[in-house]
Amino acid sequence: MVSCETVIRNASVVDGSGAAAEVLDVALGDGRIVAVASRLECRAQAVIEAEGLVLAPGFIDVHTHDDLIVMREPEMLPKLSQGVTTVIVGNCGISAAPVSLRDDLPDPMNLLGDAQEFCYPTFASYRMAVDQARPAVNVGALVGHTALRNNHMDRLDRGASTTETERMKEQLCEALENGALGLSSGLAYLSAYEATTEELVALAEPLTGAGAVYTSHIRSEGDAILDALQEAFEIGRTVNVPVIVSHLKCAGIANWGRSGEVLQCVEQARTVQQVGCDCYPYAASSSTLDLRQVDERVKITITWSTPHPERAGLTLAETAGAWNVSQREAAQRLQPAGAIYHSISEQDMRSILAHPSTMIGSDGLPRDPRPHPRLWGTFPRVLGRYCRDERLMSLPEAVRKMTGLAAQRFGLAGRGLIREGYFADLVLFDAEKIVDTATFTDPEQAATGIDGVWVNGILSYTRNGTTGDRAGRFVGRGRTTWMQ
Repeated sequence: MVSCETVIRNASVVDGSGAAAEVLDVALGDGRIVAVASRLECRAQAVIEAEGLVLAPGFIDVHTHDDLIVMREPEMLPKLSQGVTTVIVGNCGISAAPVSLRDDLPDPMNLLGDAQEFCYPTFASYRMAVDQARPAVNVGALVGHTALRNNHMDRLDRGASTTETERMKEQLCEALENGALGLSSGLAYLSAYEATTEELVALAEPLTGAGAVYTSHIRSEGDAILDALQEAFEIGRTVNVPVIVSHLKCAGIANWGRSGEVLQCVEQARTVQQVGCDCYPYAASSSTLDLRQVDERVKITITWSTPHPERAGLTLAETAGAWNVSQREAAQRLQPAGAIYHSISEQDMRSILAHPSTMIGSDGLPRDPRPHPRLWGTFPRVLGRYCRDERLMSLPEAVRKMTGLAAQRFGLAGRGLIREGYFADLVLFDAEKIVDTATFTDPEQAATGIDGVWVNGILSYTRNGTTGDRAGRFVGRGRTTWMQ
């Protein structure tokens, strides 16, 4: 007889490994999975009858910009309502820590929050703040290259000196000692574009001994994407660390149809080093409004604008027409601003999404007044549209991409699988009904088909909404496990 707090009976368990579903009972106690069997005899405080429902490990959103929102809005409804139990922050070279601002926030750090919210000069102070806030989801964190550059450089439109790089490295080492998962870069942004490959190699050296990862929003996702991929691979190869390419895509109309050669480049790299990527299931990206991405053939929707907040939700073309100027001039007037770019081929996105090395990451921007629907819809969209309806991948494979693969790649020990002794991060859903409801016109909508979400053994979300019980914590780096 097993003694436990909760037993979930007769669930179709998809365990995160890629194995086929199996009808099992799962018992939870003291934040962990205490037993898994075809039939458990147990004394439980709560019994969940789950016949006909799928029980999976809680989803891991490997690419988020939730660094500050986990403190400001710890309920984390956009993620919890999707079945996400762990978010990885600090992506694209921008992180909330370690940060010491001397001037205005550089683009794109302004995506994370206002200047006064950046109050974590050490990684240890950020880690402590997360645990004190007790958000509804677990938080793992990368250190942003741009954040480090901004701490030690007088201007960001140049490469760092040897002395500046050494100072950045000292802060990275402090972060790694306090559980950081690795280093991220955002070389496509002007705040990091002038950083040399040599700067990144020198900065990334501490990752090797720490068993950490290097993730990159590569220097180009357009015409020069193959060169940009090779640069990321070279950095990882030189210091012998795993490389994760963030939100892999072929951006811009001129690059539609290139996913085959891009994935071939990834495959070639995987024969000699550890390489992976993540992707979101939409044919549109979102970031700050960048003049380099203004293309009158592409629909661009404004999500926010500091000088013209009234233009949020309108297209750049509509604003340009109202002002009787070109789209480029309208974009200049709107800056600083955010935008959604409908510049990705659906077929390219599908090819990348289905690739076995691809994890799932929302890349959602929680501060946007009118966010991209990926903030609320990424994981149910994969399971509903691309897995169930279009059969792009099997259910066990989709769940593996969201759970076991992510935990292995980022070193999230004891998470990502349904196994005895693992943390009880779980999601119960109806595979026949799960669907994203967030749209580009109405983006802040919770998915349907999620029946229950447990974070560290605590039931935090049901089909009726949040329970009010938050049990997330900071998740430090464990040992990464790569299966090529």
